Amino acid sequence: MSKAVYQLEPLTCPSCIKKIETTLSKTAGVESEKVMFNSSKVRTEFDENEIKADKIEETITKLGYPVLSVKVS
Repeated sequence: MSKAVYQLEPLTCPSCIKKIETTLSKTAGVESEKVMFNSSKVRTEFDENEIKADKIEETITKLGYPVLSVKVS
């Protein structure tokens, strides 16, 4: 199981959290997702055999939230 933290631009509304979490929860290979509103970070756990960190980043960006940096562990 791999983990990644995505730093986003400042989030402005709680509905942003729901939009990101709902989309990621339906993404194959993503085991858990948590959006931290105050720090504008998205923390994920995923199966690297099913999905790569850059694919998750692409999904977040397509929702309209530019990713500033990614830390994968």
